Amino acid sequence: MAAVSTSAEPTTEPAGDAPGPLALTARAPHVPAEQLVSELVPPPRFDSVRFDTYVPDPQQPSQAEAVSVLSGFAEGLGAAEVKGGRRGWFRRAPKRPARGGPGGVYLDGGYGVGKTHLLASVWHATQAPPERKAFGTFVELTNLVGALGFQQTVRTLGTHRLLCIDEFELDDPGDTVLVSTLLGRLVDEGVALAATSNTLPGKLGEGRFAAADFLREIQGLSAHFRTVRIDGEDYRHRGLPASPAPHSPEAVDAAARTVPGAALDDFGALLDHLSRVHPSRYGAMVKGVGAVCLTEVHPVPDQSTALRLVVLADRLYDREIPVLSSGVPFDELFGEEMLKGGYRKKYFRAISRLTALARDGERLLSPAGA
Repeated sequence: MAAVSTSAEPTTEPAGDAPGPLALTARAPHVPAEQLVSELVPPPRFDSVRFDTYVPDPQQPSQAEAVSVLSGFAEGLGAAEVKGGRRGWFRRAPKRPARGGPGGVYLDGGYGVGKTHLLASVWHATQAPPERKAFGTFVELTNLVGALGFQQTVRTLGTHRLLCIDEFELDDPGDTVLVSTLLGRLVDEGVALAATSNTLPGKLGEGRFAAADFLREIQGLSAHFRTVRIDGEDYRHRGLPASPAPHSPEAVDAAARTVPGAALDDFGALLDHLSRVHPSRYGAMVKGVGAVCLTEVHPVPDQSTALRLVVLADRLYDREIPVLSSGVPFDELFGEEMLKGGYRKKYFRAISRLTALARDGERLLSPAGA
């Protein structure tokens, strides 16, 4: 785990004689541990989502069923909260949820079917104070353990009524053991769990690692959840035109100089910079950015770089930051071997989200620049 320093503000480039675009490559944010806890809330894109703003596809009955199951889950948590009141910091014995059975729900489905929308809706609908509910990505959760230590993370999250984990994907056996153990402890403390992923709990490790210990940890973890399957096509492309074609470097540069708060970066230089910033800090890195303008976009060279780009795409999407680019289209970012490998669903999600942001980026172009 990367060390976390005490400065929460990103480092930015010095002001020149004339204002110009920002550069993400000039930002190296540092996030203190206490801020990691306070920011475990749904991201800006999902501030206002609710169950009644989710529109199920009538051709996919599992979507309406998921809404019913999850809204009932949240209602049950709120009822338990009202009945039990605030739990103290100290208890003589672990306290499991009174309803029995699995301590949470696990929403499984492909990219773009609205899983994060529904997960955030669970958070919003659960009748508990915000400080007793946590919402974060898997990366944010593992980084919290790195910042606070395992026991302090258990003590901090163990007082919560609900923990929501978005995009629950385990990339290595070490994180598998860590998170499996953590969630087991939290379930013992009575914390309800809700999670999303692109893969069923019993199959999280398939195609990535064959170690018996890894698979055993996965199977034990799956027992904590009731699995809710949600089918459907990517809503970000439902009835929408194809992804916009990349633009000329000149058009991207011109847009970056006219859009307030825009960042302008060479794509290759940005990929290099991402390797020097911990992924948990990418959200802070794009804080306050009005648009991301990228020149000379090209296929990513290796899997480590690709996975970092996936995290950046998630943070841009969460914060609804439009993207404008030159070079290859986003559906050519990841090679055929990557799109057939164990992380293919992450890569397809990144393509989907970047494509949606590229559509948003079209409005940044002036008629002359377009």
